[in-house]
Amino acid sequence: MTSIGNLLVLNGPNLNLLGTREPEIYGTATLADVERLCEETVASSGYTVEFQQSNHEGALIDAIHAAREAAAGIVINPGAYSHTSIALRDALAGVELPSVEVHMSNVHSREEFRHHSYLSAVADAVIVGAGADGYRLALLYLLRTLGSN
Repeated sequence: MTSIGNLLVLNGPNLNLLGTREPEIYGTATLADVERLCEETVASSGYTVEFQQSNHEGALIDAIHAAREAAAGIVINPGAYSHTSIALRDALAGVELPSVEVHMSNVHSREEFRHHSYLSAVADAVIVGAGADGYRLALLYLLRTLGSN
């Protein structure tokens, strides 16, 4: 295990509305439910999880930069910014931390503009369409990558 025992779970725009926003697409789990699931997933690993959510691109970039000194890995659900933000892609590439991109819905079965993500090319893994469980899968991947699981 790395000397930094923290994993960052970063959520982008509109994810604060989980559970009420388009539940037929995103399910009924709230962001608090996702956070509980993440904490349960890492509970016996020796790692802790820090959660951040922002609807602002710059705040997400700042969180990624801060993770360079404060986290061993990143799980990121960039929301719609995955399809538009070269700046988020560059931030994720620049910190050189293991990372997993998560999308609760299957973006490939949705509108054409959702089929491309700028972040996927720099993430170590991408999980789409698994709902809230995608976060658990992402954390398990990071734990294995970091040698904790």
